[in-house]
Amino acid sequence: MTSVKSSNLGYPRIGEKREWKKALEQFWVGKLGKEVFLKRIKEIYLGHLQKQKDEGIDLIPVGDFSLYDHVLDTAVMFGLVPERFEYDGGKVPLETYFDIARGTKGAVAAEMTKWFNTNYHYIVPELDGVVPTLVENRPLHFYKEAKQKLNIEGKPVILGPVTFVKLSKGYNKSDFKKVVEQFVPLYASILRELQNEGVEWVQVDEPILSTTLSKEEVAIFNDVYQALHEAAPNIKVILQTYFDSIEHYEDVIKLPVQGIGLDLVHDHGQNLTALKTHGFPEDKVLAAGIIDGRNIWRANLGEKLGTLTEISEIVSKDRLIVQPSSSLLHVPVTVKTEEKLDETLKRALSFANEKLQEVGTLTKGLQDGHKAIQEEIKSSTVAIQKLNQSPLRNNTQVQGAIQNLSEYKAKRDSPYEIRKGSQEKEFQLPLLPTTTIGSFPQTSEVRKTRLTWRRGELTDEQYQEYIKVEIKKWIAIQEEIGLDVFVHGEFERTDMVEYFGEKLAGFQFTKFGWVQSYGSRCVKPPIIFGDVSYKEPMTVEETVYAQSLTDKPVKGMLTGPITIVNWSFARDDLSLSDIANQIALALRKEVEALERNGIRMVQVDEPALREGLPLKREQWSSYLDAAVYAFKLTTSSVQDDTQIHTHMCYSDFEDIIEAIKALDADVISIETSRSHGELIQAFEKNTYDNSIGLGVYDIHSPRVPQLEELTRNIDRALQVLDPKLFWINPDCGLKTRGIEETIASLKVMVEAAKLARENLLVNKG
Repeated sequence: MTSVKSSNLGYPRIGEKREWKKALEQFWVGKLGKEVFLKRIKEIYLGHLQKQKDEGIDLIPVGDFSLYDHVLDTAVMFGLVPERFEYDGGKVPLETYFDIARGTKGAVAAEMTKWFNTNYHYIVPELDGVVPTLVENRPLHFYKEAKQKLNIEGKPVILGPVTFVKLSKGYNKSDFKKVVEQFVPLYASILRELQNEGVEWVQVDEPILSTTLSKEEVAIFNDVYQALHEAAPNIKVILQTYFDSIEHYEDVIKLPVQGIGLDLVHDHGQNLTALKTHGFPEDKVLAAGIIDGRNIWRANLGEKLGTLTEISEIVSKDRLIVQPSSSLLHVPVTVKTEEKLDETLKRALSFANEKLQEVGTLTKGLQDGHKAIQEEIKSSTVAIQKLNQSPLRNNTQVQGAIQNLSEYKAKRDSPYEIRKGSQEKEFQLPLLPTTTIGSFPQTSEVRKTRLTWRRGELTDEQYQEYIKVEIKKWIAIQEEIGLDVFVHGEFERTDMVEYFGEKLAGFQFTKFGWVQSYGSRCVKPPIIFGDVSYKEPMTVEETVYAQSLTDKPVKGMLTGPITIVNWSFARDDLSLSDIANQIALALRKEVEALERNGIRMVQVDEPALREGLPLKREQWSSYLDAAVYAFKLTTSSVQDDTQIHTHMCYSDFEDIIEAIKALDADVISIETSRSHGELIQAFEKNTYDNSIGLGVYDIHSPRVPQLEELTRNIDRALQVLDPKLFWINPDCGLKTRGIEETIASLKVMVEAAKLARENLLVNKG
């Protein structure tokens, strides 16, 4: 009888109740010794493996676990430590590993950016000045540990050489092939050692194949994998892709590997079409990514089994592996702990553990036939139908507004030049005005007070009074520091998306639905499960109170519609543009409420706009058009002298500079310091006429920047940007930073701004 195998691509690192995060942070602050920390981490990791074994997964990934980031893991495995961290060779010490990720007093942390189009961040490897050497066979270590401790014959997971180099920096792009070739012998050594240990299957992740590549770039894959096959001919390699379809399907399926992993969820149907059109090699296994690894909705098992059955007519069952579409790193651990969720919604959800069960169910159904999983199919169908029939998914007023969007203005009344004059008269700010991005440190006391309030141990009035005390304290601190434009500090907010989701209809929240964003930073994305609508003012009270305490302008702070969509688990029965426009219409009412109450600066943050960019270039235009429209739908109803700000996180902005212009925000601040000002090059090649702040220091590192650093960053920006349009700010919010370091850093920033103003006046004179 033919045997269908089940597989997983990766499991959440953080633990069911964030045990991993807590251990990391206790180690960093010295509450856990190194040995105790590593022992606790190992217990967490082995527990994850045991869970997958208990669920009956045939091919369990080993080596997908990380202490911070899997791309950083790959870099240090090859001894790729930037010179500023004073590495002497050999296995990279744990302390150095964390220094690269988090920085030190004397060394800036490595750049961090988005992992493809997900909400996860990776540490960008730096290849300049460093020769790669295999200093540790990490996959081998994890394979042996799983076998010895749990008797698991694991499937080692390795980030592939082509993707790794593509995601790295510090080399001439014209030398791409040569750089990849440097790594091939090292990967060959890894595979040879795994082969000698008796490993059967290895998962080599090459998600770069799901992006737009040239024929020449795809040809590199053939040379690389031919060399790896010759180095370890007895090991079975699954070349794993995910997040979209592969463009060069016919070339990829001919590569000298034993298996190909395809995403059959986020491929827009293209991978399945390619399978039907071009077939699949008879000497390869197809790892079919049929369960959504990136969203939290329950699978329609009947439909999924139908797709697998269709595929089995092309690829025989003995050559089929059933698995998620990507690593389950991107979803929470389990629905079981969500005891307070509405039952209709809860039954329609599937987190990591439930997805493993779905994989197992579909494997059984494909193996034994439809009848073998008839009850499971019926259960999934009924759960999805009940949610779709819910009144909250059928708000006729919201749906009517979306059908009649032409009734809503989505363009400011006057061009920027006219608005700029009105705003200069209104605010009378100095040259190079200073401000912050929005949040101030959320101390343990702030978090504890919020938790006490949520438990009902504080009345609403008592909690609001506490928030006002914090706001008043930080308004006074901003006065003392000498900032020009203030914020209220966002002490009432847990998260920049969750806060607004709690105030809008159509959202639901979990208790333990955490996912990793970067390092130990975990977020709890809201679930957009219904039609989104405005209920009441969300930010007016706190912002108006802050403004009453100072003559300096205080910015109203909102999170933009695209970021809310991209940082939430969005419903899958509507287009993302429709969901974003629902949110935009709700936020529009909040912007108008702030303006009515005397708040003349409103910041609508879109840090996630760039990260949602599709992996295929031909899809960029439609996405960016929709994103720009949603932002303008949110912000276009205000008067000329109301100043609209926005903020975006680090990324390659040269690709989207036209969309940034099209937003027509009066002031945009962009996170740039971790890339050492490289982003400024985008503005050397492209003109930008509105006001802009390029973040002058990195808030992700626990260090106070030096005056020389900030002066250098400001001077570099002013070589490109008009001083009359340039703002000075940190590169992101300060929520995660300590109070003393925040105040000290901002004082340095204000001093750097004053020096820059003086220099400009001297040069002008």
